[in-house]
Amino acid sequence: MNKLSLIIKREYLAKVRNKSFVVMTFLSPILMVGMVVLITYLAKVNDNEKQIIALLNESDYFSNEFLTTEGTSFIHYHNITLEEAKDSTMHMGYSGLLYIPNEVDLEKVTARSFFYSKDSPSTNLVGRLELVFQERLRQRRLQDLGVSAKQYANMEAAFEMNIASFNGKENVKGVNEIKAFIGGAFGYLIMMFIIIYGGFVMRSVIEEKTSRIIEVIISSVKPFQLMLGKIIGTSLAGITQFVIWVISGGILMLVAFSVLNIELSALSNGAELVSSIHHPDVVTPDQSLQLYAQEILDIPWLLLIGFFLVYFILGYLIYSSIYAAIGAAVDNETDTQQFIFPIIMPLMLAIYVGFFSVFSNPHGPIAVGFSLFPLTSPIVMLMRLPGGVGDGGVPWWQLMTSIFLLMLTFIGIVWVAAKIYRVGILMYGKKPTYKELYKWLKY
Repeated sequence: MNKLSLIIKREYLAKVRNKSFVVMTFLSPILMVGMVVLITYLAKVNDNEKQIIALLNESDYFSNEFLTTEGTSFIHYHNITLEEAKDSTMHMGYSGLLYIPNEVDLEKVTARSFFYSKDSPSTNLVGRLELVFQERLRQRRLQDLGVSAKQYANMEAAFEMNIASFNGKENVKGVNEIKAFIGGAFGYLIMMFIIIYGGFVMRSVIEEKTSRIIEVIISSVKPFQLMLGKIIGTSLAGITQFVIWVISGGILMLVAFSVLNIELSALSNGAELVSSIHHPDVVTPDQSLQLYAQEILDIPWLLLIGFFLVYFILGYLIYSSIYAAIGAAVDNETDTQQFIFPIIMPLMLAIYVGFFSVFSNPHGPIAVGFSLFPLTSPIVMLMRLPGGVGDGGVPWWQLMTSIFLLMLTFIGIVWVAAKIYRVGILMYGKKPTYKELYKWLKY
């Protein structure tokens, strides 16, 4: 046990004292925060720039439909020709000219209307203009069939289903998706940690093997102790780096957003403007926002973080053991390519299948199956856990079964990896195959 602690300490200090490790530990938060701030700032600048559209309406229709909103302004032309309107629009540098001709009925007016612009207009802008014409046409066609304006308004009134739990608590739509996204973020962190720091374990083994230092080390400690020490030492270094990233990144983001006076809502303003032309007065009710906020607060965060640590540790130990075995089996990093994809594939499958299945049905057979399968459960189960455990959430038997299977898999994987590690660590000059690895398990 004393030898294992020495190996862990050696691996940990070797990683944290590495110059590239120190540089990336403090440079990465700056780069990540800088990227987020830049994207948010550009979104804010883009939203602050209004689109100005000239409007030449020669018809008796659409007198009140095109109103100036936060993101779009309409300049109305009167008593000028189309050519004069085009010249004026180009000279003033407006986004475009919407021309509505004078015709005998609405059908012909809409059929002969044009939007002129110097460059090809964005799909978003054209779609917003088309909505106005489409709505006016629908209203007129229904009126021709005998539907009054009041009846039409009643027909167009939006309907939202009232949602509540059996105990009478009011619910809101999209909560499952929000919870799955939060759980998916935790699962994605696990996947990235496994890929990055599992690779560190593999490269560390390869470096010591190629430099022949391993021959000296292996004379004093057992191969299993050496492998486990590398895995734990590297993971502790990774956790240290990750904690520094979270703390420094959070502080930097708060400082940057405060200094530049940027709000996160700038990222979502563009989506709100899509419907602003058609429904300029529609706003999100404060009550709905409060319900969404309450749903997020009701997520069992302590339980989620606690099981995140459990799945994080078990998942990382399983995959890093495989990475260590691969590092021991090859002589250089190039030879690892044939073994890497089978390792990454379950992680990628967990992310994609987890999102598709958990978003639509968190308690369906696909979501349950992948949350129990050991190679995908650290990610998929975390997507389901924000819904809670027990009534309405993940059944306790599924959670405990998932952890139990993970522990059994960890024992089995470590046993297999130790067999490969013991033989491969002293094997040189031979490119291993899957058949060769299978033979090593029998030694």
